[in-house]
Formats: sequence, structure tokens, C-alpha cells
Amino acid sequence: MTLTHAYAAQSATTPLAPFSFERRAPLQRDVAIDILHCGVCHSDLHTARSEWGPAKYPCVPGHEIVGRVRAIGNGVSKFKVGDIVGVGCMVDSCQHCASCAEGLEQYCENGFTGTYDSAEQISRENTLGGYSDHIVVHEKFVLRISHAESDLAAVAPLLCAGITTYSPLRQWQVGPGQKVGIVGLGGLGHMGVKLAAAMGAQVVLFTTSPGKTADALRLGAKEVVVSKDPAQMAAHANSFDFILNTVAVSHDLDPFIALLKRDGTMTLVGAPATPHKSPNVFGLILKRRRLAGSLIGGIAETQEMLDFCAQHGIVSDIEVIAMEQINEAYERMLRSDVKYRFVVDMSTLGQAVAA
Repeated sequence: MTLTHAYAAQSATTPLAPFSFERRAPLQRDVAIDILHCGVCHSDLHTARSEWGPAKYPCVPGHEIVGRVRAIGNGVSKFKVGDIVGVGCMVDSCQHCASCAEGLEQYCENGFTGTYDSAEQISRENTLGGYSDHIVVHEKFVLRISHAESDLAAVAPLLCAGITTYSPLRQWQVGPGQKVGIVGLGGLGHMGVKLAAAMGAQVVLFTTSPGKTADALRLGAKEVVVSKDPAQMAAHANSFDFILNTVAVSHDLDPFIALLKRDGTMTLVGAPATPHKSPNVFGLILKRRRLAGSLIGGIAETQEMLDFCAQHGIVSDIEVIAMEQINEAYERMLRSDVKYRFVVDMSTLGQAVAA
């Protein structure tokens, strides 16, 4: 066991604050990682505040982890001490169901183990995440990072926002010659624009905020459509091969479904607190259109995404914060006051704990 310093929520209504606990020493195939950077996801906020169901407290959020290997078990073959690695939204799964056998651990039929606020597969103890100085993870769920060291903070959000948008783009075979829409330009949407553009698609960004036009074009969109303008929307009717909807607020899906070609698909990755209105079925059946959903990717696909991003020079647009700023960052996230992802510099954890 090793003493671990962290920031944790002790209840749904208390701010995150310093907390210490014991992590296990590395088992035979475990990798112990000193955490350098940890991205801040909306899921962290919702979980810490029990907004997606009751959390288990103390809750240590964080599942966008970049760090350096500090120790390995004697059965580890993929990593060595000193390697730069990542840990995303999962740290284990049953590893024997049909989905796990296909490398789709995110759809584990017995439930994958989340990096935080999740039951470990064997002990059933609650997992504690990346707002901590180190973490211990089975090597199967550790990812190799090949970006330049100067980019590591901006790599962290790829472990969630990156794979959440990459996986559906790959599943629906987005590529050259396709017209692809991205709905929303937040933490997920800005990654969707970058990735779809790098895959060779003609990318159109849909937003309710005209002020985001310049940023969307900088990120790789060829056009920006203000979705509140019926004339702008109508100009694109029946023209999209694929739309990735990243918006996490309940909204009318029908105007976007009407933009799909025959056999086009809109995939939802945003998770609103209240359900979307049920879409008009005729918008689907008259053009054989599809409305789908997608989670994160499996471990193999997440590694593929990281390698793709390194090859194409893709990272997240971030604002780096100190650990003691995390509660302020949560409030700013609720106001959409970030472009486009907060990342905690975990070297500041020691100062925050000492204070």
C-alpha cells in the first residue's frame, strides 16, 4: 500500500478538498503511474455532485490522466519505468464477455470498471480517480502516449473527449468526400471538428452562438451554421452523410435529422440531464435515416486515436489550472466559461494539500 494525496468530494454539496488514502502496491501486471496532468470533464462535476445518481463518497474524480510510469509488476511486458502513459475512463472490465473479447470493453456486458466512482471487478471497492498524485492500473488499460512532452497537458482530454468523438467518426467511416456536421463547439465538439477534418471530411459546425464562427474555422470547419436560423438550416437539407451531436442539453433533434441524406446517421454523444423530445418518426422512415448513440472507445481504439492524433498534431485546446482552482473551474464549466477544456497541473497538488 502507498499513501496517496488527492482532492475529493465528501458529499454532493461540499466542495472538493484535500484527502489522503492508500492505493494498492502494483500486482504482477499492474503499472503504477505518477500523474502529471488530469483533464477536467463535465462527468467529474456531475458525479461529484451526485447529479447522475448517488455517488459513493469520498469521491476522487478524474479520468483524463497523463503520467509517468513509476513502478511495474514483474509480469508487465508493455511498459517500463519512465514511460509516458495515459489512463482514460476505464481501468478494468470483466474481460470474458463477447464485447470484451471483441475489444469493446466500454460495452462490457457485466459492466466495465470506471476510473472513479466504480466498483472494482474483484474486491468491489470503489475506484478513486486522477485528481491524485498517482494511480495503479492493470497494464491492459494503460495507453502509450507518443506526443511531444510539451503537449502532454493538452493530450489529457484526448483520453475522454478525444475518444468519445473519435469512436463514432470511425464507426460510421467518416472520411474524404463526406459532408459531416458537428453540433456544438464545447469540449467534445471542438475535438469532433479537429478529428473529422483530419479524416478528410468537409466539416460544418452547428452552433447557437454566431460568435463561435472564427474559432470553428480555425479548428478545421469549412462552414458554420447558426442552428437557430431556419434559412441557414434549410440551405443544408438532405445533404449530410453524418452528424455528430455533442450537445449535452435537451433540444429538438428534428431540424438536424432533416439535414441528413437518405441513409445518413446522426449519432448522439452528449448526455443531457433531461431527455430530448422524441423525434418525429417520419423524419427517419421517409429517408431511411438513423439516430444512434455512442460511448467512449475500447482500449485498442483509444490507442489508435492517440496514435492518429500524434501523427496529425492534434491535441485539445486547454486552460491549465492549479489543483486548488478545481472548485472555481467547476463553476466556470457550468457557465461554459472555458475554451475548451480545463487540465489540472498535478505538480500543484502538493502545494494545495500543504495549504
